[in-house]
Amino acid sequence: MSSDPWGRVDETGTVYVRTAEGEKVVGSWQAGTPEEALAYFERKYEGLVVEIGLLEKRVRTTDLSAKDATTAIEHIRQQIDEHHAVGDLAALGARLDKLVTSVDSRREERKAQKAKQTDEARAAKEALVTEAEELAQSEQWRSAGERLRALVDTWKGLPRLDRKSDDELWHRFSHARSAFSKRRKAHFASLDAQREDARKAKERLVAEAESLSNSTDWGTTAARYRDLMTEWKAAGRAQREHEDDLWNRFRGAQDVFFAARGEVFAERDAEQTENLKLKEELATEAEKLLPVTDLKAARAAFRSLNERWEAIGHVPRDARPKVEGRMHTVERAIQEAEETEWRRTNPEARARAAGLTGQLQDAVEKLRKQIDAARAAGNDSKADKLARELEGRQALLDQAMKGLEEFGG
Repeated sequence: MSSDPWGRVDETGTVYVRTAEGEKVVGSWQAGTPEEALAYFERKYEGLVVEIGLLEKRVRTTDLSAKDATTAIEHIRQQIDEHHAVGDLAALGARLDKLVTSVDSRREERKAQKAKQTDEARAAKEALVTEAEELAQSEQWRSAGERLRALVDTWKGLPRLDRKSDDELWHRFSHARSAFSKRRKAHFASLDAQREDARKAKERLVAEAESLSNSTDWGTTAARYRDLMTEWKAAGRAQREHEDDLWNRFRGAQDVFFAARGEVFAERDAEQTENLKLKEELATEAEKLLPVTDLKAARAAFRSLNERWEAIGHVPRDARPKVEGRMHTVERAIQEAEETEWRRTNPEARARAAGLTGQLQDAVEKLRKQIDAARAAGNDSKADKLARELEGRQALLDQAMKGLEEFGG
């Protein structure tokens, strides 16, 4: 019979393992010596030790699921419980119990982690839904559309929730995207209609612009082109494939007209510059008539100058006020000389002025006598009142005397 601290072999070849509950039969060995029998079952024990060590490492260092770990533990425990090895089976069982505790702990950790991830995923998806519903009302079609597509990618990367919660949130998310797409589609359909209306309106404007390009009615046509440009801007943009071509035709028609007008105006400007020189010479000649000493001669000379002036024609617009102002100054001076002469030689006006002066002189003399009488009577109040009236009459008399002097009287 052979034995060691954990097992023995009896004379019949039966192998036993020692446990806390007593010896347990491991198996029977008939092929060799008892020592070989114990060595065989001790190797099976070492195999279990290695297997447990590997399982402990997997539980500690890999993402082995609790379910798979439990299955592996139960498989090893079954081998231990069946006593098919010689060694400290209780120590192996204790290691398995500790491993079970570790697996249970990891299961709880993973459960808590999963719950946390689920809460985070729920919060993230609710945030995506809220943002999508806000974007559904946006009119920033390009940026909002791109953002909604990015939200879909983000959604796909998040863990799923329970089916009910996930389906409810996805329904809101999908509805927001659909609402945005529907609004965007309606917007661009309306925009297409507006652009088609703009194209038709601009076709009409181009046709009119081209019909006016050879006009020589410079002022009226230039004004009409300005109106057409205003209408063009108000019409809005046509489709991209039409807009540039319509604009080139519209602008080209204007260019033809304004180029022709420019040539004509260049010739006209040269002629008007020459006219300006002639009118400036006449203005200088007219200014020599001042001051007016011989009214009849000045009047005749100015009439002759004015006839020559009218025959010359237009001058540049910006120079017109100055040169015409010089002639008007001379003309007003002659007119004032005529008015002065008329007043001086008009007997009726002189008689009226003399009569008014005489009346005022009588009134002034009368007031002076009344003031003297009031003073003599000691009525200063009346005298002061009459004195104020005298000041007004005296002022009128002075003015009338000045007018009478203009008549040479």
